[in-house]
Amino acid sequence: VIPAIFASSLLLLPTTISTFSGAQTGPVMSTILAYFGPGQPLYLLFFTAMIVFFTYFYTANVTFKSDDVAENLKNQGGFIPGIRPGAKTVDYLDYVVARVLVVGSAYLAAVCLLPEILRSQLAIPFYFGGTSVLIVVSVTMDTINQIQSHLLAHQYEGLIEKSQLRGKKRGATRKAPARR
Repeated sequence: VIPAIFASSLLLLPTTISTFSGAQTGPVMSTILAYFGPGQPLYLLFFTAMIVFFTYFYTANVTFKSDDVAENLKNQGGFIPGIRPGAKTVDYLDYVVARVLVVGSAYLAAVCLLPEILRSQLAIPFYFGGTSVLIVVSVTMDTINQIQSHLLAHQYEGLIEKSQLRGKKRGATRKAPARR
């Protein structure tokens, strides 16, 4: 979600600046706003490019550091089958992450562009962006996971209580062996 937020923030910056400047904008700003307005082809092209760029940049520099992952694997005695620990692991992780990011950035761009295209083509009077969809879906999935874990915890509590009750019943009827 972060790459899409960065991209949309930067693309909407000229519009934001023009609203602060007042009612009249100059010819240069009017041209920029016309070409980079939401739903315009140039806007969609730059939006896609920025999402892909920020996906790679954010993942490589902020969230996933293959050097740290390789070092942690090595320190904990773990390894990737067929890959030697150390520099080879770092290279392999970089290779895999780059391939995963191609698919991930394309998916993120598609999810963010689809509402933009639908809004501009169908003239929908309200804006429901791709980032909103992603946030709603992730919050819903997290809520469902929390509910399931809560229900599972209560189910285990019930099983433990039943087994303790059975143990008490068995212990009451069984006599302890005599000590000599």
